[in-house]
Amino acid sequence: MESRAKLLGHPVHPMLIVFPLGLLATAVAFDIVALVQKDPSWFQLSFWMIAAGIVGGLCAAVFGLIDWLAIPSRTRAKNIGLWHGGVNVVVVLLFAGSWLLRRNVQEPPTTALALSFCAVVLALVGGWLGGELVDRLGVGVDHGAHVNAPSSLSDQPATDRAAGYGMRKAG
Repeated sequence: MESRAKLLGHPVHPMLIVFPLGLLATAVAFDIVALVQKDPSWFQLSFWMIAAGIVGGLCAAVFGLIDWLAIPSRTRAKNIGLWHGGVNVVVVLLFAGSWLLRRNVQEPPTTALALSFCAVVLALVGGWLGGELVDRLGVGVDHGAHVNAPSSLSDQPATDRAAGYGMRKAG
């Protein structure tokens, strides 16, 4: 099932998710550095990374919703997509709570750190579900995709039935 929201022939949602995931995971890493080094300046970096990660997560969610709405009803993919989106909304909400608790303080309260740490673990679950959608269920993958498909910028379909591509497994 091909993605409904594309840019230059590629699905937008997977292009965008790398930013919030990277920012939010790095914020947690910076929190750990701050705790280990007892240097609160790392907490300020985390604060701004969380803010950017939340904005990026909300942008990615819009395109994920567009793709999810196109998945046929009563399929395993629709159900997994719902869980994927739901888990990631919870991740963004947990980080938003952590961010709010960090405002106007030099060092975040333990609750703020706990929310972030739980959220980053939950993000792994959401990421696995997203991988299940693409790698196992083929959501967001061009019909007939294969190892010798032409560039998405070429205006040619992925499938070249005359050559038999798209009908065999790579390997």
